[in-house]
Amino acid sequence: MNKQFFEKLKEKIQPYFEKGGSHAFDHTERVYNLSLHLAKGKKVDLDVLKTAVLLHDIARKKQDECNGKICHAEEGARIAKEILDKSNFQKNKINEVLHAIESHRQSRGADPETEEAKILSDADKLDALGAITIGRIFSTGGKIDRPLYDPRIPPEKDYKNKGYSNTTINGFYQKLLKLKPENFHTKEAKRLAEGRYRFVEEFLDRFLKEWEGKA
Repeated sequence: MNKQFFEKLKEKIQPYFEKGGSHAFDHTERVYNLSLHLAKGKKVDLDVLKTAVLLHDIARKKQDECNGKICHAEEGARIAKEILDKSNFQKNKINEVLHAIESHRQSRGADPETEEAKILSDADKLDALGAITIGRIFSTGGKIDRPLYDPRIPPEKDYKNKGYSNTTINGFYQKLLKLKPENFHTKEAKRLAEGRYRFVEEFLDRFLKEWEGKA
């Protein structure tokens, strides 16, 4: 597909995204750039990868609006099919795009099977680690008026399908620190994840020490 196709696709899907918060379109743009970086040197269908990345969170706003009663990965694949069926995208590649979208969600437990799906999954998880995600999780906490931290409230062991964490700091333990670098699919993603994971650990250590007046 040519550059014009992807530019038009970006314009077309803007109404599906929230204007601010942790899953605004800027998240998709970062995942897009990460995906292209991870794809270097690999046998990847860039048409499939780029399209899947742009559409992977198309139902995220809808999931939030219905309090998580739908899975944005599954619903996103359904919406993506409607969009692609009406476009000039190659029909024989649509199912590959849908698989990548359906399997990108870490908490859903679906395993990405194609190289494009693995790259999208890795890039999406990478954007949930590091400096930017610290800003994202605090931004979300402020948006929903969530407590910053309460040492009397321990993190829950199982974060899956439970919505937001009970405190912002607990969210790091319930979700972010479960994104272990060794669980990424591609070698380059594992390398990047190691640095980002370590940064989050260092931030939490500093935060808790400051909270206790030790730093």
